[in-house]
Amino acid sequence: MKKCVSLYLLHCFIGALFCLSPVFCNADIYKYVDRHGTVHFTNVPNSGSYTRILRETLRPPARAKSDGREYGPIISLLCKKYDMDEALVKAVIKAESDFDPGAVSRKGAQGLMQLMPDTARDMAVRNPFHPTQNMEGGIRYLRKLLDQFQGNLHLALAAYNAGENAVIKYNNSIPPFEETRTYVKRVLKFFGDFQAAR
Repeated sequence: MKKCVSLYLLHCFIGALFCLSPVFCNADIYKYVDRHGTVHFTNVPNSGSYTRILRETLRPPARAKSDGREYGPIISLLCKKYDMDEALVKAVIKAESDFDPGAVSRKGAQGLMQLMPDTARDMAVRNPFHPTQNMEGGIRYLRKLLDQFQGNLHLALAAYNAGENAVIKYNNSIPPFEETRTYVKRVLKFFGDFQAAR
């Protein structure tokens, strides 16, 4: 009987985790049954008695195509925090991932704002597939680039795509890379669309 109750509680616990975090699970889950038969769960095991029962999923499951509306409130909050234009951030997300939090590029960029692992680390993003973490890191990075290039949006976008060193290397101009030049035009086009939709 006790075993059935324990299994029931385990299923309830795992179900609750997914209800609280519908896009992904945030940490490994460990289980320990003490000598009285009480089942303990934790994401931070403090002894070797715990057994991992659920592994963290860094990448969220495939999901239906999104128009990004569900991210509107958090984008608004983060843009206020970093003094950024919401339409610009939405344009970057649209160009980078088309609002897919599980997107991964051929070069290894990840998540909504397609952060490279080094950039994610620099921006203190622990899980680049977590929509809020990813957007905060991407918005912070875009703010940094705008400040670095004295508000020049074209150069900031080029740096977001090709790296700030590439922009500096070409005398603070958009690098002569077709991908980067196309990217800047795409983001500016989406920027205009999102501005018009306000």
